[in-house]
Amino acid sequence: MPREIKIGAHLSAAGGLANAVFSAESMDLNCLQIFGASPRQWRTKLPSEADIRAFKSARKAAGLEEVYLHAAYLVNLASPDQEILSKSVGNLAEHFRIAQELEADGLVFHIGSGKELPKRTAMEKVAEGVRSILKEIPGPAKIILENSAGGGQKLGSFPEEIGEMLELIDSKRAAVCFDTAHGLEAGLIPEYTISGVKTFFERWEEAVGWERTPVIHANDSRTAPSSCHDQHENIGRGYIGVQGFKNLAAIEAVRMKAWIMEVPGFDGDGPDSQNADLLREILLTAKRKAKSEK
Repeated sequence: MPREIKIGAHLSAAGGLANAVFSAESMDLNCLQIFGASPRQWRTKLPSEADIRAFKSARKAAGLEEVYLHAAYLVNLASPDQEILSKSVGNLAEHFRIAQELEADGLVFHIGSGKELPKRTAMEKVAEGVRSILKEIPGPAKIILENSAGGGQKLGSFPEEIGEMLELIDSKRAAVCFDTAHGLEAGLIPEYTISGVKTFFERWEEAVGWERTPVIHANDSRTAPSSCHDQHENIGRGYIGVQGFKNLAAIEAVRMKAWIMEVPGFDGDGPDSQNADLLREILLTAKRKAKSEK
């Protein structure tokens, strides 16, 4: 039976994809994000059939509601360099193929930077690359654009840019992930106050739409607003803070999404039960409060 809220984390699949499921289960998570292959290499090693079967079996036993893969960090679909662009499309396609094989809900990727290219031209490159991947690889999993922390001509800092790229891609198999830390680091939500959050997400709803946003990357930020430096922090320990996440969770359309943590962990070993418990309490408290006010 689905739970009241959906909380997950990006967890290690070292030693076998199913190991990430076991880690999620031990933290009482009902969602998960993993790398399907190395995030730092152009060449992609596909999981074995046995590994895929073990993952699916473990997921079913654990009752995970949603599973996402994250693409390689090397990918840049907006690159003006044809060799890098070609490698990026090829690598992203292979990671997307793995997502389909694992019956994941989607593959999240960083859009990239067009560098010296006009922004519209760079966005058209991204859309062309995504369309070619969707055409090559059928299946229900979505390819998911993630908002960026800004800087270096990176695309996707602004919801209007993401909305424009979705229009150019023109596919129901394309979706968006909102990263809470990136929103602050790009200066779009300078403070996660009630008014700041409400104003931004009205803008997000108009430009992107919550129906196109299945997943939230729930990360605090180690760097200040408008820093354009992508550095995640544990829940409540960064510039967003516990109250900032409470203000975010108060928005029902946001609260209903899958919240995936990509935090360093209080012991420095990645997402942990302490972060999960804190985020779970924030979301459940917001849900209870919303019910009492109806």
